[in-house]
Amino acid sequence: MFSTVLSVRDCDDYLVVTLLGEFDVVDAVAVTAALLAAADRQPRIVVDLAGLEFIDVSGMAALVRARKHARRAGGDLLLAAPRPRLLRLLSIPSLAYDFSVYASAEEAAVSGFRDSLGVAALPVAPRSLDQAS
Repeated sequence: MFSTVLSVRDCDDYLVVTLLGEFDVVDAVAVTAALLAAADRQPRIVVDLAGLEFIDVSGMAALVRARKHARRAGGDLLLAAPRPRLLRLLSIPSLAYDFSVYASAEEAAVSGFRDSLGVAALPVAPRSLDQAS
């Protein structure tokens, strides 16, 4: 039984992958395969996490693997709209996830992919850790 719902939406020159529900070891293999296939199709990916209620280490590993795959293909994988608990997890320096995180999928596409136009991209956290509690 799947606890993660994944959908892919084509935009002009990037994909938005939306994850809903709980992303854990049960779905890690299937979601990883879907993310890698998406990166093969279009290596510029925004993962919308607004509807993701939970993620475990296998889910994070899937995102890391997909980001590496997208970068090898000349793109990137950016995260958008994580809930406060996930934002705290992404902010733990010792875990070194080092994702670019944005307040929304639209902001990630506009700000995060500017580097492909020769403009430096500066990731913006959706809220400070003090506000995330």
